[in-house]
Amino acid sequence: MADQNNKKVVKVYATEEDVAVSLAKYVADLSAKFARERGSFTVVLSGGYLIDTIRKLTLPPYVDSVEWSKWHVFWVDERVVPKNHVDSNYKLAFDGFLSKVPIPSGQVSAINDALSAEGAAEDYQTGLKHLVDTGVLAKSSVTGFPKFDLMLLGMGPDGHVASLFPGHPLLEEKVKWVTHIMDSPKPPPQRITFTFPVINSSAYIAMVVCGPGEVDAVYKALGKTENPVLLPVQRVTPEEELKWFLDEVAASKLQE
Repeated sequence: MADQNNKKVVKVYATEEDVAVSLAKYVADLSAKFARERGSFTVVLSGGYLIDTIRKLTLPPYVDSVEWSKWHVFWVDERVVPKNHVDSNYKLAFDGFLSKVPIPSGQVSAINDALSAEGAAEDYQTGLKHLVDTGVLAKSSVTGFPKFDLMLLGMGPDGHVASLFPGHPLLEEKVKWVTHIMDSPKPPPQRITFTFPVINSSAYIAMVVCGPGEVDAVYKALGKTENPVLLPVQRVTPEEELKWFLDEVAASKLQE
């Protein structure tokens, strides 16, 4: 199903394996498009099982055919912990993806884990501004915020994306590119996160949800029910396309 008004596409695949196969092709095709058009490809990762779901990119044909030298990698959110900590999204991505593909290390923008949450958020935003100034990272002509080529996002059982949780004041942040949270309802409590103006200035967003954990949130986000209060995931509206990659388990309530 597709919604032409806000360029939303929902695809349901039989299994998580089918999602992984389709997602790898989607990412590889966008990588080729932006490498050709802009000379770089800016990709934003998230945590959770998303990293495992992009595993096909580390295998033939993609590991050999993708122009990894064009990639610049970022995180939509990060826990304020050392990079070798079990809770680190950087560690998750390094172990499962980055260590298996030849992206230049200088093009991987990890958090400065020596700083406080507030300091790390300010430092990350400063780095993004430098990449906009040098033309590596595009700038939205609509919003003036940085325009990432692709964000690979997941969703929590409560419908949160990045570290933007239901009912939290950070949902309404309109100025900062990157902000910090000290009271995440999901541990660890201290994190940095992109804000909605940055998320929604992206060109493309893939929303990847598999398995039973988010069945109710998928139904609330995509079903025919009217929610008086939008879930955070329902606020996601990139400039070009939002594509949902669901397996049949995650989409089971939609198909009742």
